[in-house]
Amino acid sequence: MKKALFIDFSKCIECRACEVACEREHGKSHIFVFEFEGMIAMAFHCKHCEKAPCIEVCPTNALYRDEEGAVLVAPQKCIGCMMCAIVCPFGIPELDSVNKTMSKCNLCAHRRAEGKEPACVATCPTDALLYGDFSEIIRKRRETFVKKAMKLGKESKKALGFAFI
Repeated sequence: MKKALFIDFSKCIECRACEVACEREHGKSHIFVFEFEGMIAMAFHCKHCEKAPCIEVCPTNALYRDEEGAVLVAPQKCIGCMMCAIVCPFGIPELDSVNKTMSKCNLCAHRRAEGKEPACVATCPTDALLYGDFSEIIRKRRETFVKKAMKLGKESKKALGFAFI
């Protein structure tokens, strides 16, 4: 089953708990929070693309996909050529200057192996970060939207003196 990490921008409060959790788990953060003009915050992370150009370009097959769909780096195969960083549309893979190999988010593979969520998701105090099956998350978001729309519709009709059917 393909699982992914999603963000609900309307819930992000720029607390950076996700960055701290990632750094605690991995020694460096692979997720970054950006604030735009004080209006919206965005947690930026590897998208683990369906058609991952980083996997396709790697000359040593150091990048691969695990059973849940996460794109991982096998450091023992990586030669640090940085081709994955060059082709990544988000510029995510980084060269580990100590080991001379590429590093990136692995969706906390060690935590997922234990049945846990990635650390950034488990730590987010507002549930702005979600991890799971894409179709299930979309279904829940649609359901939430419809409930909000129904509530607004009822409130509008009530304010105008109409009975809501």
